[in-house]
Amino acid sequence: MDTQASTKRFKHFHASDLRGIGQLVTLATISTTRIAEGVHQSVWRTMGVPGGSTPDRTRGLTGFVYRNIYTVTEFVGSGIDKLLEKQQPWLESFDEGKPETLERISVLSALNGVMGDRLVEQKNQFAIPMAFYHQQEPLNLDQLHSADMPKASTKVLLMIHGLCMNDRLWRGEHDGVDVDHGQHLSSSLGYTPVYLRYNTGLHTSQNGRQLSDLLEQFVKNWPTPIEELSIVAHSMGGLVARSAVYYGQEQAMAWPDTLKNLVFLGTPHHGAPLERIGNKLGVILSKTPYTAPFNLLSNLRSSGITDLRYGNVIDEDWQGVDRFHNKPDERVGVSLPKGINCFAVAATAASKRSVLAERLIGDGLVPLNSALGYHSVDERHLMFAESSQKVFYEMNHNQLLSDPQVTQQLEKWLR
Repeated sequence: MDTQASTKRFKHFHASDLRGIGQLVTLATISTTRIAEGVHQSVWRTMGVPGGSTPDRTRGLTGFVYRNIYTVTEFVGSGIDKLLEKQQPWLESFDEGKPETLERISVLSALNGVMGDRLVEQKNQFAIPMAFYHQQEPLNLDQLHSADMPKASTKVLLMIHGLCMNDRLWRGEHDGVDVDHGQHLSSSLGYTPVYLRYNTGLHTSQNGRQLSDLLEQFVKNWPTPIEELSIVAHSMGGLVARSAVYYGQEQAMAWPDTLKNLVFLGTPHHGAPLERIGNKLGVILSKTPYTAPFNLLSNLRSSGITDLRYGNVIDEDWQGVDRFHNKPDERVGVSLPKGINCFAVAATAASKRSVLAERLIGDGLVPLNSALGYHSVDERHLMFAESSQKVFYEMNHNQLLSDPQVTQQLEKWLR
């Protein structure tokens, strides 16, 4: 049984992963050592021993030891990385024909959600590139031909996932039946479903800008002229969609003119409490010398995660400020796009509406008021029409991805 279990786990691993794993090990070693040095110096400080170049660094013999650890780790890590870089084509040859498993892409998606911005900075191979998928295969936007997609419709439905997730997670099982919003709407309304996969650890506006550029290319190269584009976005995906529309219209691109419907499923338009709690935890840790080094763990949160504190949509929401500081909501108000039908779906684990359910409980991650766009400041309040809002009770955040009730509501609106 142990051998079978090991073989099963191994199928999710690629030989070419060695280089990316090596970079992560180097980063983890340096980060752990920095925490250890910070705690060490905090103890020395209470004894009146001065620190090094910065408050969290040691000096003297102790500082010499830590500096050597950093130097050796970086030297060995760099050497291994250069060696594996040369061997990468050979390692990749072992992966030819190896299928992408759901378990593998799910682990990589979670990794990108937590530290995707750092993966990009390090040029780590595990950083997920933004791409469109159809029938679980990536689309090459430069080679879209009617022969390759004979069933391409003039109506396209773009599905955008949320934080730490991926395009494969839209499919779920309900009472023994597979449910996929995209496939159902393809059968009932004639849409061609296309699924986005992207690095959720990047800033929302970075993903929004990139999505806008890709959609311009997508609309131009689609095998048949697109008469109607609709977007269904879950969680963070809704913020990315709003950002893409904002930049597409700002730059007078062609693709927003084809966009007819924009549906948000549990989108934290005004943030999520868990990120605000994480931010406050970092502030608390930094208050005492003994816990301050552990704030490095709190600061490992990606740009995408910290954007969820208040629901950042555009560059101005995060540029020029320390994203880990505990600051009030200072976002620029970005209203819903005009000329596009916008719908909001919210869920709550509660059985009925109440102040507690609306402000705290919500779907377990996003409060009702945030999902429905309610805000006390007029310029940030999103004006969803009453008929364009739907609340589902006794439902959690992830159930929105594939619950049949949600599918029926989508069909009703998009029809």
